[in-house]
Amino acid sequence: MDASFSRRKLLTPTELRALTERSDAHGWAQMASHWGAIALFGIAHYYAMGSAWVLLTGAGLGILLNFLYAAQHELSHATVFKTRKLNEVFGRIIGFVQIFPRDFDQVMHFAHHQYTQDWERDGELVREPYTLTTYLLWLSGITYWRNRVVGLFRRARGIIIEPYIKKNEEAKIIRESRIHVLLYAVLVVAEMIAGSMYLLTFWLLPMVLTKPVHQLQNTIEHLGLSHEDDILENTRSTRTNALIRWLCWQMPYHTAHHTFPAVPFWKLRQLNDKIEASAGEVHRMGWIEFQIEVIGKLRAKDESQYPMNEVWVVPASGGRSMRVPAE
Repeated sequence: MDASFSRRKLLTPTELRALTERSDAHGWAQMASHWGAIALFGIAHYYAMGSAWVLLTGAGLGILLNFLYAAQHELSHATVFKTRKLNEVFGRIIGFVQIFPRDFDQVMHFAHHQYTQDWERDGELVREPYTLTTYLLWLSGITYWRNRVVGLFRRARGIIIEPYIKKNEEAKIIRESRIHVLLYAVLVVAEMIAGSMYLLTFWLLPMVLTKPVHQLQNTIEHLGLSHEDDILENTRSTRTNALIRWLCWQMPYHTAHHTFPAVPFWKLRQLNDKIEASAGEVHRMGWIEFQIEVIGKLRAKDESQYPMNEVWVVPASGGRSMRVPAE
């Protein structure tokens, strides 16, 4: 089924216009609450130094830092703020914190939306099929960080190998990478001169060590679903609670987001309800439920051995209850 055809059946033009309305107020509220939580955990982490509490405060700080990517993702779509420039400014700041430059991420992510689950063109799927070992390495964050850091330095050297980066985009990606590398070098030199370890203590170490928590959301969104061009079949939402939805900037409503990417994060629940009212329940699993299922499947055989146009990681209750009827 053609994905765009599916979308046309879900909302009227009037409903879509209402749902795509931006709001600076909602954007500031979410942004301030996330950065405020980071500040509070950072202060707690400082005072916890030398005690066992440092493990808890460091974990909280790292998780909050990692899930800033949800903000960067929404900022790339320009759906956080009605004032467009704010989306770019905050996107560049958060991209720097994430060691994931905004322009590169935006190009990669837009290819992901345009070609979702297409092995050769999806910016977030250009990889070899998972084996159990490679999946666990990705889940742990080891290969995630390797790809991020090595890729950043490679692009800073002017070497572009990503198939989703167009020729006319290469110059800005290379320039952005070089600026990032230069600024990171300045920070490292400043840290060495000051004789401190703040970068490691309050940024890098917490973020690296808690990446597996962030990967629970990253891995659940498409893995084990169909590679056909149907968003309702190739995208999965997350069964979770209000706290996690806040932390993820409402990205657990991932099917809704992929169906209409222009809808702001704070309206995704409303959009999800409309989609399910029209098309039935979307694919949805919990974080731990999904990991148990996918690891069990990969223990049996590699990802490449499962049918590419079928769902092979499903919840115990089965898949979606309905399909959008064809014309």
